[in-house]
Amino acid sequence: MTPLVFHAIDFSASEVGSGLAISALIGTAVRLLSGSLLDRGLSCSWPVRGTTILAILADFILFRATSYPSYLLGQLLLGTAAGLYWPAIELAVPLSCGPMPSSRGYALVRSGDALGIGIGALIGTLAAMAGALRLVYGVEAVCMASVLILISINPLLSQRPDPGQSANRSEQESNQNSGRLSWLMPLMPVLGVSVVATGILSLQQSALPLDLVRGGLERPGLSEGASGALIALQLALLVILQWPVGRWLSERPPAFGLGLSLCSFSVGCLLLGLSSLLSQGTGLVLLALLPMALAQAAFLPTATEAVIEETPVEHRGLAMALFSQCFAISAVGAPLIAGALLDLQGHGLLLWILMSGACLAVLPTLKRLRPRFKADGSLSEEAPHPQNSRQHQSIDVVTGGPGGLR
Repeated sequence: MTPLVFHAIDFSASEVGSGLAISALIGTAVRLLSGSLLDRGLSCSWPVRGTTILAILADFILFRATSYPSYLLGQLLLGTAAGLYWPAIELAVPLSCGPMPSSRGYALVRSGDALGIGIGALIGTLAAMAGALRLVYGVEAVCMASVLILISINPLLSQRPDPGQSANRSEQESNQNSGRLSWLMPLMPVLGVSVVATGILSLQQSALPLDLVRGGLERPGLSEGASGALIALQLALLVILQWPVGRWLSERPPAFGLGLSLCSFSVGCLLLGLSSLLSQGTGLVLLALLPMALAQAAFLPTATEAVIEETPVEHRGLAMALFSQCFAISAVGAPLIAGALLDLQGHGLLLWILMSGACLAVLPTLKRLRPRFKADGSLSEEAPHPQNSRQHQSIDVVTGGPGGLR
């Protein structure tokens, strides 16, 4: 709702986008710091506690902000809060799952995320209709205070599994000793796909509300209340789809879920772009909401589970920081590019067509994904063992991919 809040007081699209980008930029450094500290044994609860305090301060500033500098200060505090939060909360999920598969845990957590975001967007829409859109910052402050109380009463589980207890300890040590950053290379396909997917998520928060309010080449502009209602409708669809889609994908390879997400994002962005060309284009915007919600429901739990499956347990804090870094990178670049395009062209046709093509461009990288580790840190049955890596390569050639024998 932030773009709508500051658009209402005559901030340009570039000013709104630059604030979101700066927020993401400070979050970039804080994410790496948070992930590194978590790998050194820091309890997952402490970064979340810091998040709540910083977010409440940011909400107070943004609630009263009328100038660009105060807007930037609020965004800087929110970026720092997000940087502390995401590596810690994502790492806490597999640590809290017990005997339940971590993929199902992520599906459940993402369902909670969707429900919270949907309720917040609904409150924001009602506030916009009542002419009091800034009340969303008060709602967020109350939520953050509630989280601080809950996590003080019941801290997050932080006991790390010991990969040395697994039967595959020698294979893990061999893999670790082959290069200090060798664990990073299998993550690259996931990170590449995540940059594109999170770029679209960022555009849904920054560019889409402005695109709807301004209108397209032929599509008429919508009121702020109507624009907020469309965004709330998409989030309602996400609430409905998140658990069944996440539960269904938890029983399938991450590459399948990420492929479904990219294809759905591509279709949704294409529909958003084409809507600019029609006087009745709002109908295409409504039609685009379903594939966009499906794409988000497929991406969020699947990508996080893919990071777990591709990373040894002693590097998962930093891996989660790098994964959440994709959100930060996208939040830096996407609003800046989108704001410039919207100010230059006055509509989002080119922006959404480019994002649709980007989804298809990164789709082939998913062929390189192969689950390597389980949630407890032991090697997966499909992990490439050092002594038979050539055999795995031969199998891949014959069967057409790492999953050919399943």
